[in-house]
Amino acid sequence: QVQLNESGGGLVQAGGSLRLSCVDSGGTFSMNAMGWFRQPPGKEREFVAAVSRVGRRTYYADSVKGRFSVSRDNAKSTMYLEMNRLEPGDTAVYYCAARGPTVTGAYYIRESDYGYWGQGTQVTISS
Repeated sequence: QVQLNESGGGLVQAGGSLRLSCVDSGGTFSMNAMGWFRQPPGKEREFVAAVSRVGRRTYYADSVKGRFSVSRDNAKSTMYLEMNRLEPGDTAVYYCAARGPTVTGAYYIRESDYGYWGQGTQVTISS
């Protein structure tokens, strides 16, 4: 059973950096394509980044491309989101998501592609 837990959120100034972590304690992490989503205040949840099972393929929303980097360490059952040059528009609750067992090399960008979600971690960027 997939169990996701995010950490690393906080309050930083614009231009700063944060690294989010997502740990899967369910024991099947290496089988799952993973993704990051975020929900800004008053808005719907949106896609941020996705990574394939072994981490060779990644995909980003245009709004974060070149600033954010997604990676994973299957030995630690952990996915990361390195966020640089943060902007006030990045303020949101950030969620990690797991699809479930997937073929190697696949990544997914729709909420409906994912079956498991963490509880979210708040990221606030001050101007």
